[in-house]
Amino acid sequence: MIADRYRIEPGTAVNLSRWDPADHTLAPEGKEAARKISKKLNRRLAELQQLLYAQGRHKILMVLQAMDTGGKDGAIGKVFRGVNPQGVKVTGFKKPTTRELAHDYLWRVHAHTPGMGEIAVFNRSHYEDVLVVRVHNLVPAELWSRRYDQINGFERTLAEEGTTILKFYLHISKEEQKRRLQARIDEPDKNWKFARGDLAERALWDDYMEAFEAVLSRTSTVHAPWYVVPADAKWYRDLVILDVLTGTLERLQMRYPEPEDRIGEIIVE
Repeated sequence: MIADRYRIEPGTAVNLSRWDPADHTLAPEGKEAARKISKKLNRRLAELQQLLYAQGRHKILMVLQAMDTGGKDGAIGKVFRGVNPQGVKVTGFKKPTTRELAHDYLWRVHAHTPGMGEIAVFNRSHYEDVLVVRVHNLVPAELWSRRYDQINGFERTLAEEGTTILKFYLHISKEEQKRRLQARIDEPDKNWKFARGDLAERALWDDYMEAFEAVLSRTSTVHAPWYVVPADAKWYRDLVILDVLTGTLERLQMRYPEPEDRIGEIIVE
Protein backbone atom coordinates (compact mmCIF):
# COMPACT_ATOMS: atom_id res chain seq x y z
CA MET A 1 0.00 0.00 0.00
CA ILE A 2 1.31 3.44 -0.86
CA ALA A 3 -0.13 4.82 2.36
CA ASP A 4 2.06 2.66 4.61
CA ARG A 5 4.27 5.70 5.06
CA TYR A 6 1.57 7.14 7.34
CA ARG A 7 1.41 4.08 9.57
CA ILE A 8 2.74 4.49 13.13
CA GLU A 9 5.07 1.64 14.00
CA PRO A 10 4.65 0.24 17.52
CA GLY A 11 6.83 1.99 20.07
CA THR A 12 7.19 5.18 18.00
CA ALA A 13 7.17 8.44 19.95
CA VAL A 14 4.91 10.67 17.86
CA ASN A 15 5.46 14.41 17.56
CA LEU A 16 2.63 15.77 15.43
CA SER A 17 4.51 18.96 14.63
CA ARG A 18 6.71 16.80 12.40
CA TRP A 19 3.74 15.52 10.39
CA ASP A 20 2.61 17.85 7.61
CA PRO A 21 -1.22 17.99 7.49
CA ALA A 22 -0.99 19.47 3.98
CA ASP A 23 1.24 16.69 2.65
CA HIS A 24 0.16 15.11 -0.63
CA THR A 25 3.40 13.63 -1.88
CA LEU A 26 1.73 10.34 -2.83
CA ALA A 27 -0.38 12.23 -5.39
CA PRO A 28 2.26 14.23 -7.32
CA GLU A 29 -0.07 14.77 -10.30
CA GLY A 30 -2.54 16.69 -8.16
CA LYS A 31 -6.18 16.65 -7.12
CA GLU A 32 -7.92 15.58 -10.32
CA ALA A 33 -5.59 12.63 -10.88
CA ALA A 34 -5.99 11.61 -7.25
CA ARG A 35 -9.77 11.74 -7.53
CA LYS A 36 -9.67 9.41 -10.52
CA ILE A 37 -7.64 6.94 -8.49
CA SER A 38 -10.08 7.31 -5.60
CA LYS A 39 -13.01 6.50 -7.90
CA LYS A 40 -11.31 3.29 -8.96
CA LEU A 41 -10.61 2.43 -5.33
CA ASN A 42 -14.25 3.17 -4.45
CA ARG A 43 -15.39 0.66 -7.07
CA ARG A 44 -12.91 -1.91 -5.82
CA LEU A 45 -13.98 -1.32 -2.22
CA ALA A 46 -17.60 -1.99 -3.21
CA GLU A 47 -16.53 -5.31 -4.75
CA LEU A 48 -14.45 -6.26 -1.72
CA GLN A 49 -17.22 -5.33 0.71
CA GLN A 50 -19.65 -7.56 -1.18
CA LEU A 51 -17.12 -10.38 -1.02
CA LEU A 52 -16.56 -9.76 2.71
CA TYR A 53 -20.32 -9.89 3.32
CA ALA A 54 -20.87 -12.99 1.19
CA GLN A 55 -18.03 -14.99 2.70
CA GLY A 56 -18.90 -14.02 6.27
CA ARG A 57 -15.54 -15.01 7.74
CA HIS A 58 -13.86 -11.66 8.42
CA LYS A 59 -14.83 -8.47 10.25
CA ILE A 60 -13.34 -4.99 9.95
CA LEU A 61 -13.27 -2.20 12.54
CA MET A 62 -12.36 1.26 11.26
CA VAL A 63 -11.76 3.97 13.89
CA LEU A 64 -11.77 7.67 12.98
CA GLN A 65 -10.50 10.36 15.35
CA ALA A 66 -9.80 14.03 14.68
CA MET A 67 -10.09 17.52 16.02
CA ASP A 68 -13.36 19.38 15.39
CA THR A 69 -13.82 19.97 11.63
CA GLY A 70 -11.25 17.24 10.96
CA GLY A 71 -13.46 15.64 8.32
CA LYS A 72 -14.68 12.39 9.87
CA ASP A 73 -18.20 12.68 8.46
CA GLY A 74 -16.92 13.72 5.05
CA ALA A 75 -14.43 10.88 4.92
CA ILE A 76 -17.11 8.31 5.72
CA GLY A 77 -19.35 9.64 2.97
CA LYS A 78 -16.61 9.74 0.35
CA VAL A 79 -14.84 6.48 1.22
CA PHE A 80 -18.02 4.40 1.29
CA ARG A 81 -19.68 6.01 -1.73
CA GLY A 82 -21.33 3.24 -3.74
CA VAL A 83 -20.73 0.59 -1.08
CA ASN A 84 -23.73 -1.52 -0.05
CA PRO A 85 -24.87 -0.08 3.31
CA GLN A 86 -26.19 -3.48 4.34
CA GLY A 87 -22.70 -4.58 5.33
CA VAL A 88 -21.44 -1.29 6.79
CA LYS A 89 -22.54 0.20 10.09
CA VAL A 90 -21.45 3.59 11.41
CA THR A 91 -21.55 4.49 15.10
CA GLY A 92 -20.99 8.01 16.38
CA PHE A 93 -20.06 8.10 20.05
CA LYS A 94 -21.48 11.16 21.75
CA LYS A 95 -21.48 12.23 25.39
CA PRO A 96 -22.18 9.10 27.48
CA THR A 97 -25.72 8.61 28.76
CA THR A 98 -26.52 8.05 32.43
CA ARG A 99 -26.88 4.33 31.77
CA GLU A 100 -23.55 4.18 29.95
CA LEU A 101 -21.82 6.04 32.79
CA ALA A 102 -23.07 3.37 35.20
CA HIS A 103 -20.78 0.86 33.43
CA ASP A 104 -17.10 0.82 32.58
CA TYR A 105 -16.11 3.12 29.71
CA LEU A 106 -15.67 0.25 27.22
CA TRP A 107 -19.12 -1.23 27.87
CA ARG A 108 -20.94 0.94 25.35
CA VAL A 109 -18.28 0.36 22.70
CA HIS A 110 -18.17 -3.42 22.60
CA ALA A 111 -21.79 -3.76 21.45
CA HIS A 112 -20.98 -1.83 18.26
CA THR A 113 -17.96 -3.85 17.14
CA PRO A 114 -18.43 -5.70 13.83
CA GLY A 115 -19.86 -9.15 13.33
CA MET A 116 -18.71 -11.57 10.66
CA GLY A 117 -18.97 -10.04 7.19
CA GLU A 118 -19.35 -6.50 8.51
CA ILE A 119 -17.39 -3.28 8.38
CA ALA A 120 -17.98 -1.19 11.50
CA VAL A 121 -16.95 2.46 11.46
CA PHE A 122 -16.47 4.39 14.69
CA ASN A 123 -16.92 8.15 14.30
CA ARG A 124 -15.10 8.99 17.51
CA SER A 125 -14.61 6.01 19.76
CA HIS A 126 -13.30 4.59 23.03
CA TYR A 127 -10.35 6.95 22.57
CA GLU A 128 -12.50 9.84 23.78
CA ASP A 129 -11.78 8.44 27.23
CA VAL A 130 -8.09 9.35 26.90
CA LEU A 131 -8.71 12.52 24.87
CA VAL A 132 -11.67 14.63 26.00
CA VAL A 133 -11.59 13.03 29.44
CA ARG A 134 -7.91 13.91 29.79
CA VAL A 135 -8.05 17.43 28.39
CA HIS A 136 -11.06 18.40 30.51
CA ASN A 137 -9.87 16.61 33.65
CA LEU A 138 -13.12 14.64 33.87
CA VAL A 139 -11.48 11.86 35.86
CA PRO A 140 -8.23 11.79 37.86
CA ALA A 141 -5.02 11.26 35.89
CA GLU A 142 -4.43 7.96 37.67
CA LEU A 143 -7.60 6.65 36.01
CA TRP A 144 -7.19 7.83 32.43
CA SER A 145 -3.47 7.08 32.38
CA ARG A 146 -4.05 3.35 32.84
CA ARG A 147 -6.60 3.26 30.05
CA TYR A 148 -3.98 3.07 27.31
CA ASP A 149 -3.06 -0.46 28.41
CA GLN A 150 -6.73 -1.35 28.89
CA ILE A 151 -7.54 -0.18 25.37
CA ASN A 152 -4.62 -2.14 23.95
CA GLY A 153 -5.92 -5.23 25.74
CA PHE A 154 -9.46 -4.65 24.47
CA GLU A 155 -8.27 -4.30 20.87
CA ARG A 156 -5.99 -7.32 21.22
CA THR A 157 -9.01 -9.38 22.27
CA LEU A 158 -10.97 -8.20 19.24
CA ALA A 159 -8.06 -8.99 16.93
CA GLU A 160 -7.53 -12.46 18.41
CA GLU A 161 -11.23 -13.14 17.83
CA GLY A 162 -10.92 -12.28 14.15
CA THR A 163 -11.40 -8.51 13.85
CA THR A 164 -9.09 -6.55 11.58
CA ILE A 165 -8.60 -3.10 13.13
CA LEU A 166 -7.59 0.08 11.29
CA LYS A 167 -7.35 3.42 13.11
CA PHE A 168 -7.09 6.78 11.36
CA TYR A 169 -6.18 10.10 12.93
CA LEU A 170 -7.26 12.83 10.48
CA HIS A 171 -4.52 15.41 10.91
CA ILE A 172 -5.52 18.99 10.12
CA SER A 173 -3.63 22.19 10.88
CA LYS A 174 -4.86 24.83 13.27
CA GLU A 175 -5.06 27.23 10.33
CA GLU A 176 -7.27 24.84 8.35
CA GLN A 177 -9.54 24.37 11.35
CA LYS A 178 -9.91 28.15 11.57
CA ARG A 179 -10.92 28.31 7.92
CA ARG A 180 -13.48 25.52 8.28
CA LEU A 181 -14.99 26.98 11.44
CA GLN A 182 -15.32 30.37 9.78
CA ALA A 183 -17.03 28.73 6.81
CA ARG A 184 -19.59 27.26 9.19
CA ILE A 185 -20.33 30.77 10.40
CA ASP A 186 -20.29 32.52 7.01
CA GLU A 187 -22.12 29.99 4.86
CA PRO A 188 -25.84 29.61 5.71
CA ASP A 189 -26.04 25.97 4.67
CA LYS A 190 -23.26 25.15 7.14
CA ASN A 191 -24.59 27.15 10.10
CA TRP A 192 -26.16 24.05 11.60
CA LYS A 193 -22.69 22.53 12.03
CA PHE A 194 -21.45 25.36 14.23
CA ALA A 195 -21.66 25.47 18.03
CA ARG A 196 -20.04 28.07 20.24
CA GLY A 197 -18.50 25.25 22.21
CA ASP A 198 -16.30 24.55 19.17
CA LEU A 199 -14.40 27.75 19.93
CA ALA A 200 -13.82 26.69 23.53
CA GLU A 201 -12.42 23.39 22.30
CA ARG A 202 -10.21 25.18 19.78
CA ALA A 203 -8.68 27.19 22.64
CA LEU A 204 -7.42 23.87 24.03
CA TRP A 205 -5.62 22.96 20.78
CA ASP A 206 -2.19 22.40 22.38
CA ASP A 207 -3.67 20.22 25.10
CA TYR A 208 -5.42 18.11 22.49
CA MET A 209 -2.24 17.75 20.44
CA GLU A 210 -0.45 16.45 23.52
CA ALA A 211 -3.29 14.01 24.20
CA PHE A 212 -3.35 12.77 20.59
CA GLU A 213 0.41 12.30 20.60
CA ALA A 214 0.10 10.09 23.67
CA VAL A 215 -2.65 8.04 22.01
CA LEU A 216 -0.69 7.55 18.79
CA SER A 217 2.53 6.73 20.64
CA ARG A 218 1.05 4.30 23.13
CA THR A 219 -1.73 2.51 21.24
CA SER A 220 -0.43 1.88 17.73
CA THR A 221 0.16 -1.87 17.75
CA VAL A 222 0.77 -4.64 15.26
CA HIS A 223 -2.83 -5.81 15.59
CA ALA A 224 -4.38 -2.31 15.68
CA PRO A 225 -2.20 0.25 13.88
CA TRP A 226 -2.76 3.99 13.72
CA TYR A 227 -2.39 6.00 10.51
CA VAL A 228 -1.74 9.75 10.63
CA VAL A 229 -3.69 10.94 7.58
CA PRO A 230 -2.84 14.39 6.15
CA ALA A 231 -6.32 15.93 6.08
CA ASP A 232 -5.99 19.59 5.12
CA ALA A 233 -6.79 18.48 1.56
CA LYS A 234 -10.00 16.43 1.68
CA TRP A 235 -9.29 14.71 -1.62
CA TYR A 236 -5.95 13.46 -0.32
CA ARG A 237 -7.47 12.34 2.98
CA ASP A 238 -9.94 10.17 1.06
CA LEU A 239 -7.24 8.70 -1.17
CA VAL A 240 -5.09 7.64 1.78
CA ILE A 241 -7.96 6.00 3.66
CA LEU A 242 -9.20 4.21 0.55
CA ASP A 243 -5.72 2.94 -0.20
CA VAL A 244 -5.29 1.53 3.30
CA LEU A 245 -8.76 -0.01 3.47
CA THR A 246 -8.78 -1.65 0.04
CA GLY A 247 -5.21 -2.88 0.48
CA THR A 248 -6.11 -4.45 3.81
CA LEU A 249 -9.15 -6.19 2.36
CA GLU A 250 -7.14 -7.45 -0.63
CA ARG A 251 -4.67 -9.13 1.72
CA LEU A 252 -7.46 -11.16 3.32
CA GLN A 253 -7.56 -13.17 0.06
CA MET A 254 -11.31 -13.66 0.30
CA ARG A 255 -13.36 -15.95 -1.94
CA TYR A 256 -17.05 -16.39 -2.55
CA PRO A 257 -18.54 -19.43 -0.79
CA GLU A 258 -18.74 -22.61 -2.84
CA PRO A 259 -22.16 -23.02 -4.49
CA GLU A 260 -24.51 -25.88 -3.74
CA ASP A 261 -23.72 -29.17 -5.49
CA ARG A 262 -24.87 -29.37 -9.09
CA ILE A 263 -26.36 -25.87 -8.97
CA GLY A 264 -25.79 -25.55 -12.70
CA GLU A 265 -28.43 -28.21 -13.31
CA ILE A 266 -31.19 -26.27 -11.54
CA ILE A 267 -33.83 -24.66 -13.73
CA VAL A 268 -36.23 -22.23 -12.10
CA GLU A 269 -39.78 -22.88 -13.26
